[in-house]
Amino acid sequence: MTLTSAQIAELTGGRLLGKSDVPVTRLAEIEHARSGDLSFLSNPKYLGFLETTKASVLIVSHDVARDHPMPQSTLVAVDDPYSAFSKCQQVFSASSPIEPGIHPLACVSEGAQIGKGVSIGAFAFIAHGAQVGSGSIIMEQAYIGSGVTIGANTQIHPGVRILHHCEVGNHCVIHSNTVVGSDGFGFAPQREGHYQKVAQNGVVIIEDHVEIGACCTIDRATISATRIRKGVKLDNLVHIAHNVEIGSHTVIAAQTGVSGSTHIDKNCVVAGQVGFAGHVYVAPGSQIGGQTGVTHSLKEPGQKWNGTPVGTYMESQRRNAVMRRLPELLKRIEDLEHSLMNKNNNQ
Repeated sequence: MTLTSAQIAELTGGRLLGKSDVPVTRLAEIEHARSGDLSFLSNPKYLGFLETTKASVLIVSHDVARDHPMPQSTLVAVDDPYSAFSKCQQVFSASSPIEPGIHPLACVSEGAQIGKGVSIGAFAFIAHGAQVGSGSIIMEQAYIGSGVTIGANTQIHPGVRILHHCEVGNHCVIHSNTVVGSDGFGFAPQREGHYQKVAQNGVVIIEDHVEIGACCTIDRATISATRIRKGVKLDNLVHIAHNVEIGSHTVIAAQTGVSGSTHIDKNCVVAGQVGFAGHVYVAPGSQIGGQTGVTHSLKEPGQKWNGTPVGTYMESQRRNAVMRRLPELLKRIEDLEHSLMNKNNNQ
């Protein structure tokens, strides 16, 4: 696919600085870009590559375009280079659409309902009573269980398992080897010392415009529903336990685990390797730093949290400052003890 610099400016709503007919056929990082590539600069750490990049067209902020004129390059100045570049990525990725149709090696049960324009890949399995909305894509070796509902224009990548009676909305993306609807971790301790499994009879409900990364696990509820609200984005290797609710437009990074019956409200940002205890509530707009242990509810909206045990960002910074001084403080205490012992011995 080829776009010209003028088309990129029109697509992104940007201001073109340079020639209007510069063609690009590929996307690349600024440090690796070559002639014919489109790249972008949004992180100030990469400013140094402005002088060395060979990108034919570069998307930058208005400030960068003003402060770093590049007469030999074609720039597109925008408010948000990262979002603008993502629009271009969508155009390039859409240039090779998957053709609709059911592969001869797919297994679609007679009782399944398949909408118009659906694509089903080889060795995919669609169980009795499942419904797949129009324009959706079920890729190779995916498993869609009995009674599952998948909305329109949703992509299910290879190896995904969506188990019985779970629901996936419209315009969702679920990446490879994710499991939706596995049993929640429910075991009742018995007097004899063993554990009795608690049946997990609920479902998982995933609303519209949700994207879930590879190798995630979303457990079904014990009775009602585990809910992933509209616009949520989950990174790879995220575990969502039974009865959890993730609020709309919340983003969760890799290796985070959310224990049962926790409610993370809307517009939260959760960094990697965060652990949530069960039955806690996280207020809207919370920002939680990497490797934080959330052991109690965070009820103040829009606050930044960090550390284990969890505290506000400034509290965690103060704790970290003290921790860094511990060797020095220990040495001072030992010196004081030694001095007092010598003083007592000399009396």
